[in-house]
Formats: sequence, structure tokens, C-alpha cells
Amino acid sequence: MSGNRPIGRRGLLGTMAAAGVAGFVPGRPARAQRAGAWEAWKARFLAPDGRVIDQLQDGASHSEGQGYGMLIAQAFGDRSAFAAMDGWAARVLDIRGDGLMAWRWQPGATPAVADRATATDGDLFRAWALLRAERQSGWAEAAGRAGRIAEALAARCLAPDPRAPAEPLLAPAAESPRDSQGVLFNPSYVMSRALRELGAAFDSPALIRAADHGETVLRELTEGGLVPDWTLVTPPGFRAAEGYSTHHGYDALRVALYLVWSGRRDHPAVAARAQLPAAEGGVPTVVQRDGTVLTRSSYPGYAALNALVTCRPQPSTPSEEPYYPATLGLMAEVAAREGDSCPHG
Repeated sequence: MSGNRPIGRRGLLGTMAAAGVAGFVPGRPARAQRAGAWEAWKARFLAPDGRVIDQLQDGASHSEGQGYGMLIAQAFGDRSAFAAMDGWAARVLDIRGDGLMAWRWQPGATPAVADRATATDGDLFRAWALLRAERQSGWAEAAGRAGRIAEALAARCLAPDPRAPAEPLLAPAAESPRDSQGVLFNPSYVMSRALRELGAAFDSPALIRAADHGETVLRELTEGGLVPDWTLVTPPGFRAAEGYSTHHGYDALRVALYLVWSGRRDHPAVAARAQLPAAEGGVPTVVQRDGTVLTRSSYPGYAALNALVTCRPQPSTPSEEPYYPATLGLMAEVAAREGDSCPHG
């Protein structure tokens, strides 16, 4: 996995952070706009063959996009879209032979999949989507397929915490740096609900323990400020990972989303994110760990995530925004349905 991959992907959005949204329809009921958000997402980002397209990356596709898309399709009951995305991932990215996907496909490149390294979040979400499709939706095409991925995640994507070797850390890739001197760690890959449900389904206590320890690590990181995009876990503690973002940025946006979705609204990382003030320029998207806001965005997907974290009503979700905020907005809507623990009067 390229050390600059996550910085590059999210960094492109920084150039558009203050952009407005041309697709908003004043006066149209918010519920109607939300109801059409999934169809709008498919129209903009899903190719007929099931490939999820990230336009800001020159039309590339990633295992993350396939996993996210499958999960959202299952949550919205869209079997045909789910099958198309799953089929493309199985044909094109699931080529390693170990159950995990290569992380990127690039149009016009030869070969289109030049790097067979993995990205753990893509595999985690694909496995979780397959499990949900089988057990919640009863879709036969998903039956019996999540277990192989869960087994590979447990075998290849967990690393001992150098500070406490009995505790597993979720590594960002099967190939990512990890040894007794340090483990590269992306806090936003810890989707503890997915890890726990997969661990329970396939008798993998290591995945459940990775969820528990992951939440502990997130708590420890919050003691030093906002959770960063990346860190290196070393025997003495945390330190900056060279070549990776140390801000609370586009990756770390997902930390609070996943915790709320996992029923952990009381986690201090959620409270820390909720304290960031929204302003006329939009939702904070890149923030120093001390809370100094560097960039904001008015994209509605980020507003939906902010509403989830701060216990406000979900806003309308217009369609004219890039892949990443549009996807986070849909996941925030699903999380509001499945992980809501806001006080209701």
C-alpha cells in the first residue's frame, strides 16, 4: 500500500472544501431529497458493470468504494446494485487468492490493477455487507461468502500492539508496516460494529478483540487531542508516522461516524468531534489536533455526518457533490437508523 495513498485521495477534496452545491432544490421536502439520495449516488458513481467510480481520482475505483457501496445498497434494499458491485469486486479486485481485494483499479493503465496491496477498510465493509445481505436480507448470492474474508482479515490484517502484545491492532493493509518497534495505524479503519458482528458470526474472537482494543486506542488518542488520520503505535506510545497526515482530517472524519453506528456515542472521540463548531463556511474537515480548523466544507454529506454526531436532524442530501462526501452522507443516514442513541424528547 502506498504511504501517500490516503493523503492524496482525501487531499484532493481540500481544494474543494468551501465549494457550494449546485444540486440543492430549495423548497423541496427534505425527506424527498433524502429518499432520492441513493438513486442519485448510483447515477453519478456506479457504472453499469458494478464499478464504483471516484471521479476526483481520474475515474479510478477502490476496494473501499466497492465495500461501502455494497453496504449501502444492502441497507437500502437494492439487490441489483449490490450484486453488480459485488460481481465487479469479485472479478476484478479479488485476484490475490487469499480472500482480500487489491486496493485500486485505474482506467487506461496497463495493467489496470498494478498494485495488489490491500486496504483493510474495503475488505471489512465488503465482508460485513455480504454477512448482512445473507442474514438480514436473505439474498442467496451472498450466502457463505463473508467467512473467507473474515478469516483473511483475522489472519493477515491484525498485528500485536507493541505496548501490549496480547492485544491486536487492526492494520490498514495486509502488507502495512508492523513489527515489535511500531505498527502503522489508521484510527478510521476501526469499524467496531462490523468487526464484532463478523467475529461473532465466524467464531473469530480475534476480530472481536480488535474491535474492543481499537476503541481503547481511540480513547487513548483522544487524550492527546482530536484523533489523527494516522499514527504509529510504538512500545513507548504514539508518534507521528512519517509521510502520513497527523491532522484530524478526511480520514478521521469517519471515526465518530463508526463509533455512533456501533452504539458508542458516549465514546470521548465522539464528544471531541461534536465540539468542533460548524460555521458559515461549513463543517470542519481538516483540523489540527488542538482544535484549530484549517479547512471547512459545505458539502451536504459532511453536514449529514455532523448532524449525526451532534444529535441534530439529518439534513437534505442533494446529489451534486463528489464521491466521498456523498458516500459519507449516505452512511450517516444509515447509521442514524441503526445506531441512533440521541435523547428524544
